[in-house]
Amino acid sequence: MSSNPEQDFVLKTIKGRDVHFVRFWFTDVLGNMKSFAVIPSELENAFEDGMGFDGSCVEGFCRTRESDMLAFPDASTFQVLPWRPESNAVGRMFCDIRTPDGKPFEGDPRQVLAREVQRALDMGYVLNVGPELEFFYFKDQHSTEVLDHGGYFDLTSLDYASDLRRDTVLTLEKMGIPVEYSHHENGPSQHEIDLRFTDALSMADAVMTYKLVVKEIAMKHGVYASFMPKPLPGKSGSGLHVHMAPSLLSGDALLEQTLHAFLAGILRRVGDMTLFLNTATNSYQRFGSFEAPRYVTWSSGNRAQLIRVPETGAPRLELRSPDPLCNPYLAFTLLLQAGLEGLRNGSVPPVPTDIDLQSAPAGTLAGLERLPDSLGAAIEKAQDSIFVRQSLPAPVIGKILEVKRNEWERYNRAEDKNEFEHACYFERV
Repeated sequence: MSSNPEQDFVLKTIKGRDVHFVRFWFTDVLGNMKSFAVIPSELENAFEDGMGFDGSCVEGFCRTRESDMLAFPDASTFQVLPWRPESNAVGRMFCDIRTPDGKPFEGDPRQVLAREVQRALDMGYVLNVGPELEFFYFKDQHSTEVLDHGGYFDLTSLDYASDLRRDTVLTLEKMGIPVEYSHHENGPSQHEIDLRFTDALSMADAVMTYKLVVKEIAMKHGVYASFMPKPLPGKSGSGLHVHMAPSLLSGDALLEQTLHAFLAGILRRVGDMTLFLNTATNSYQRFGSFEAPRYVTWSSGNRAQLIRVPETGAPRLELRSPDPLCNPYLAFTLLLQAGLEGLRNGSVPPVPTDIDLQSAPAGTLAGLERLPDSLGAAIEKAQDSIFVRQSLPAPVIGKILEVKRNEWERYNRAEDKNEFEHACYFERV
């Protein structure tokens, strides 16, 4: 046995739960889940020395001549996968990726966020996050035929996907991910499950787990779940609304001016980071309709604004522009960086905007800053941003810019842009 209690717990649980394989999870820079399986007898060595794998096969990791990478499992993230059989069970752990000399690999998104979380701790802050993730159920992965035509909070025969939501919530909770609530969303066959607040790194792990669980449970029920931001033209799109509560480690009450300084920092930098919050050509079809924001504004209650500061509950802010295709590790890193910058500078946000931006006369909107309105515009904004270059490792930025430029060029060449987007994003977790 090791001298690490968490690692000892994992090894004992594996024996007690008949676990025969442990999946090592990590993400590439685009936020795609990657995995390989390890047999239990290798785990003690993996905790100590890591498990080698070919990093040249992972988007944004390394060139073929520098392909050797090591995956070090984080014992605190161990869970048995509830959708696999109890006999010959399968577990999972998230991993940190290192180079052969044992140094943290700078292109590993999870460690990028972990470093920023530590920087916040050094300043006396912890960022707690509680996201709202929206998605659609469809009859299969080949078409956009919906299961129902319900709307917000419907509890009728229209919402017969409630069994899927129930099974999804129960599975998440079996994996140690508490759920705050779930409901039918505005669009037909659109649903939302909201996760309970926790620290940013744990929540990024939870978001990756959530997306996989939603799709696994849908498959179990013979249907298909998609996180594509705008799969149905003219209908509500799917967002990943990020509720954030920057908290003081001292336990002192969070002052309104502290929350507002954090908010001001995000407002200042949100255009620069939009490429990392809205990563697909399809992402920008959400903006400007169904309460998806287009302008860089905030309000105390208006859900059509970019940032909302809820008037009830604990002090927090809600950023409404991100969507589920983003890499949560990089998204939370940039949001934390921007918020901390606002705190360091004692930034003050502009006057709140409380008008309905989606129906206001054009003259009323003059002078308001807009978010990038396409993937191409977001690429230009990110590549010129000093903030982005200071916030993320150069290899991460370079790979994302390379992939997204290529994606934007292919989109512009496509004769049928809807068909292009469906092929690119409909089946992507």
